[in-house]
Amino acid sequence: MSATQGSDKAAGKTKKFGKGEREIPHHSQKAKKYYPAEDESKPRKVRKSVKPAKPRATLQPGAILIILAGRFRGKRVVLLKHLAQGVLLVTGPFRVNGVPLRRVNARYVIATKQKVDLSGIDEKTVEKVSEDGYFTREKKQDKQGEEAFFKQGEKLEKKKKITSARAEDQKTVDKALLKTLKEEEHLLAYLASTFSLRKGDRPHEMQW
Repeated sequence: MSATQGSDKAAGKTKKFGKGEREIPHHSQKAKKYYPAEDESKPRKVRKSVKPAKPRATLQPGAILIILAGRFRGKRVVLLKHLAQGVLLVTGPFRVNGVPLRRVNARYVIATKQKVDLSGIDEKTVEKVSEDGYFTREKKQDKQGEEAFFKQGEKLEKKKKITSARAEDQKTVDKALLKTLKEEEHLLAYLASTFSLRKGDRPHEMQW
């Protein structure tokens, strides 16, 4: 009996008004009298699925690339591996042109016809560097107080120190890569030079 009474209450009542009938909803089904002042944020429905990035045919591991944007724009680097979402793992090497192991967006590079043999590079080190959390920055644990905030101009800020593990990984990759680069004439000088356009240059007619 209690179950049937509960269902009747939820369904509401039917009353006669003149010749017709009208269903009166239960108080639990009536519209709310209170509404929030601001619209509640709802997650946006995305119908498109995230598709894996398709690398260009010219972007093969070992190819020498020219970086077009960012801190190292104009530098020539060696492509080591393709990462997720169109990101490339490259290196200078660091001893040649100062470009360390870093990730670069594939949209901002030009691939040249020149290639380097990567057979001597340690694959375990490349896999370690290509992990997701390798390039993430460490969070600062100590918070600055008021005195430290006002004394910022008095003392020079400390330079960011690179972790010893990352420096060792850089040396491991560069050591094997430099051995291969020295075998071919003028290749080290080519990587050390910076690419730039001058007045009258036509990049669409250049052969990379």
